[in-house]
Amino acid sequence: MLKHRGFPGRLAGTDFQFIIRRANPKGATPLTPRERFPDRRPPDRRADAGFMLALWEHFGTEPFERGNLDAGRLSWLFGREVVAVDKDGFDPTDYDAELQIDEAIARASFPEIFDGKGHR
Repeated sequence: MLKHRGFPGRLAGTDFQFIIRRANPKGATPLTPRERFPDRRPPDRRADAGFMLALWEHFGTEPFERGNLDAGRLSWLFGREVVAVDKDGFDPTDYDAELQIDEAIARASFPEIFDGKGHR
């Protein structure tokens, strides 16, 4: 399992984790798209935005390996803002799976990240 060095471990000041410390010997938790309802709690929305910002600052539009990114947090973005690079051969339980940010959808979903205040 690739460990993304320099990637934030959690949302600052909260218990919302962004990465895991070690691989699960039984295999990676599957990535499953989760629907974000408009009535989600503000802390959950901030965690989604914080994670999207961390992904954007760390990877931009380049493909990246899932590695030690938290499956639960990633699943809130998966299938929309974060997509599989190889849709046909994608394994949702593979730590080596290649993912990529869909910039157009990410910009529409999180305009506060791409508002021109020094972010890519």
